[in-house]
Amino acid sequence: MENHNVTFVARFLTSFRTAKNDIMKLSWANRITILRILLIIPFVSCMLKINDASLSELMRDTMRHISIVIFLFMVISDVLDGYLARRNRQITRLGAFLDPTADKLLMTSACLLLISQRGGIEGFPLPPTVVVLIIGKDLFMTIGFLILYFITSRVHIAPVFVGKAATALQLSMVAGILLGPEFSSFIPGWIWFLRVLWWSAAGTAILATLVYIRNGIRYIEEYEQDAGQGK
Repeated sequence: MENHNVTFVARFLTSFRTAKNDIMKLSWANRITILRILLIIPFVSCMLKINDASLSELMRDTMRHISIVIFLFMVISDVLDGYLARRNRQITRLGAFLDPTADKLLMTSACLLLISQRGGIEGFPLPPTVVVLIIGKDLFMTIGFLILYFITSRVHIAPVFVGKAATALQLSMVAGILLGPEFSSFIPGWIWFLRVLWWSAAGTAILATLVYIRNGIRYIEEYEQDAGQGK
C-alpha cells in the first residue's frame, strides 16, 4: 500500500512538472490570450450584478464600472497579444485558434448579458436581432471549422479583413453601451451613435459570414483537387 502511494505521488509530481513545462513553453502572446479567456468569468460575474435589486445603487454602478475596466483590459490585451505575436514572430496554430475563440466567448457572453434583465444597461437596449446576427456568425464559423476539419483533417484558420472589422465594431458596440450612462450625459444623441454602431456591427457580421462560407467552399474545392491529383 505504501509503495502504491509513493508511485501515485511520483506520477502526480511528474504530471505537474510536465504541465508546468508546457505552460512555460507558451509564448507571451498565448499567455495573454489565455488570461483574456479567464477574465471572462469575473466580467460575467460583475455584469450579472448590474441590476441586482439587493444591492445599493452605488454598488450596482460599481459593478458596471468594474465590468467596464475588465472589458477594456481584455480589448487592450487583444491588441497586445497580436502585436507581440507579430513582433516576436511567434504566430502559432494555438494562438490562431485561441485568439478568435477568446473574442467569440467574450462577445457571446457580453451580448447575451446586455439583452438580459440582469445585465442590460437601462436606456441603452441592445436589439435582440443584432445579438442573433452576431452570435449566428460565430455559430456558422464554428460549424464551418468543424466541417472543414472533418473533410480535410486539417486545422484551417484564415482571418479576413471583414471579420476583423466585424470584431472591432462589436467590441466598440459593447464598450459604447457599457459607457452609455456616462457618455450620454455630455454627448447629445449618444444613443443614435450606438444604433448606427450596433447595426453596422450586425451588417458586417452578415458580410463576414458570407465571406467565410465562400472561402471555406474554395478551400474544400482546392483540397479535393489536390487529393485527386495526388492519386
